[in-house]
Amino acid sequence: MKPVGVKLDDELQARLKALGERCERSPHWLMKKAISEYVDRMEAEENERQLLIDRWDDYQETGESVPHETVVKWLETWGTDKESECPININ
Repeated sequence: MKPVGVKLDDELQARLKALGERCERSPHWLMKKAISEYVDRMEAEENERQLLIDRWDDYQETGESVPHETVVKWLETWGTDKESECPININ
């Protein structure tokens, strides 16, 4: 591991210290946890954004899509004994 400096204002530093004391964790542990969770969340959001871009590019190239009515019928099966598979692209 490599140390990294983070500048915090006095108020945030005090809040972090108080939270650490209540949770019986060090401010360092809380910062590592917060950064790790934030990076995980941002990576997931970026992956989802890229997936949407790829799907849009694919649609623009092929024109293939699933009609709205087909999607609605599929969604109506959710939570029933006759839940169907996700429809695939239909021209």
